[in-house]
Amino acid sequence: MPADLLDFEEPIAPLLKEIDALEGQPRTPECQQALEGLSRRVEAARGEIYAKLTPWQRVMVARHNNRPTVLDYVARLFTEFTEISGDRRFADDHAIVAGFALYKGTPVMIVGHHKGGGGDTKQKVYRNFGYAKPEGYRKSLRAMKLAEKFRRPVIAFIDTPAAYPGVESEERGISEAIAYNLREMAALDAPIVVVVHGEGGSGGALGIAIGDRVLMHEFAIYSVIPPEGCAAILWRDANRKVEAAEALKLTAPDLLGFEVIDEIVPEPVGGAHTDHDRAAALLDGPLSRTLEEVSAMDGAVRLEARYRKFRAMGSVGIAEP
Repeated sequence: MPADLLDFEEPIAPLLKEIDALEGQPRTPECQQALEGLSRRVEAARGEIYAKLTPWQRVMVARHNNRPTVLDYVARLFTEFTEISGDRRFADDHAIVAGFALYKGTPVMIVGHHKGGGGDTKQKVYRNFGYAKPEGYRKSLRAMKLAEKFRRPVIAFIDTPAAYPGVESEERGISEAIAYNLREMAALDAPIVVVVHGEGGSGGALGIAIGDRVLMHEFAIYSVIPPEGCAAILWRDANRKVEAAEALKLTAPDLLGFEVIDEIVPEPVGGAHTDHDRAAALLDGPLSRTLEEVSAMDGAVRLEARYRKFRAMGSVGIAEP
């Protein structure tokens, strides 16, 4: 089975092997016709598989090595990106990217987690696998304060397993950094659109995810804790991660139903990792429309709506006796 295929995609492995074999042959009309036929069969098979993914399988897709990163989306949807580095207090955290850019000619501020692209281990280590430290959250807030000052909308890309749990994070105040971001983002006088495009893990995700609208990719996940951690705490058995993924209700359809997110962004057949260009094109429409909607709102009205949106999350109605 090809290395980038997930376990549940095994049925399409023989078809992909046939495609690889044909691509090594002279491109005759017969060969081209066979390739097109096999490609259609792969897409149809992927469509059937992805139409009925379990929550745990969605977790696997959200964590795929080839999942587009924030910089993959920046390269395809934005121009004139100028990165901002450092929190002006300790260091620069490469697990979070921040910078000015143009989106369809409109100046915006981008912040986002970065796990490191593809199968490049050095890149993943450089980005700390997307685990941001306190200085990352402080850098992102510094960038958002600049956006507020220069009246630019903020677009936040979420893709992290969690905040970095190491000793140095505790020493430098990870809890305070995230909590401070939550408070400041709630009152930030700038339009904020959040895009959960990979893993939305715990407070590590929420630390840059307070916004006026929350978009979530079709096969992304968003949860208070990873399934493995949930299983280890509840059942003292991380192997019950599949059961935990079901219980956590971490999929986009679940969260849309709970009104935690506002819209599901469709992905290419087989997930965003199969076609980065198509994934960016599918995000472009919802992002453009949403950004236009929140930018058109009066500032005071937008802030009040943002506050009420997040205050309403988790409320449980009490049935009448």
